[in-house]
Amino acid sequence: MQTILRSQSKTVVIDIAKPFVVIGEQINPTGRKKLAAALQERDFEYVKQLAVEQVGAGADVLDVNVGVPGMDDVAMLPEVIQVVAGVTDVPICIDTPNPKALAAALPVTPGRALVNSVNGEEAMLDAVLPLVKEYNAAVIGLTMDDSGIPNDPEKRLAIAEKIIERAARIGIPIEDVVIDPLVMTVGADSKAGVITLETIRLVREKFGVNINLGASNVSFGLPDRQTINQAFLALAMQMGATCAITHPAKLCPTIRATDLLLGRDDYGSRYISYWRKHQPKEAG
Repeated sequence: MQTILRSQSKTVVIDIAKPFVVIGEQINPTGRKKLAAALQERDFEYVKQLAVEQVGAGADVLDVNVGVPGMDDVAMLPEVIQVVAGVTDVPICIDTPNPKALAAALPVTPGRALVNSVNGEEAMLDAVLPLVKEYNAAVIGLTMDDSGIPNDPEKRLAIAEKIIERAARIGIPIEDVVIDPLVMTVGADSKAGVITLETIRLVREKFGVNINLGASNVSFGLPDRQTINQAFLALAMQMGATCAITHPAKLCPTIRATDLLLGRDDYGSRYISYWRKHQPKEAG
């Protein structure tokens, strides 16, 4: 099942039979004081730098979020999307919890966007899905609802089904709904990773849809987060995840290697090309 995203000049296909799609996470001011300050000062040079660096590091899509407290995101989000689109040629993932900001951003986003996100809450379904339909976008569906995030994979599956069914009612095809099974930290619950992996399996088996991860959440609060993130991402890809919102420079090597091992890289050409481009420069 293919979820197709586009920029003005590039098409990205998310599909279990194709290489894993990397959605760059760094244009998001949450926990990033430098970016938050730049947005508040309307200094977009740092935004441009982050966009270009992430694409250079292997990002196929760029997530754009302007969630700074007190920020007029309805005005800022469309402007930042245009800035990012002006310096890169990859599709955009519009990341906002505000339907008004989403409605302002979708008309100025070139190509075919991915909306991050909707969930099983009634208010969100009613506010977001009609915009996704109107602008022919794809959407990430989070497996949480008005009762919160369940710890039972079967309940997360039921929320995924609800989102898919509600999208279908208004004419959004199943291939344009990317399910996010939600990754919680294993530092708080040692079964959190297993719950997410089982949710991936169930969703893939029942619906065959593409599956997105916020992969780095799994290691929050633990030492050597990079090792945990790498291990979890490889397991999730084996289970059927097809894209992730993540740090390209940190996790693209693992993603390229896992694609190779899963038979999605003929003769290792993508892995070798990435390695040649990004291997550390020797001193002198």
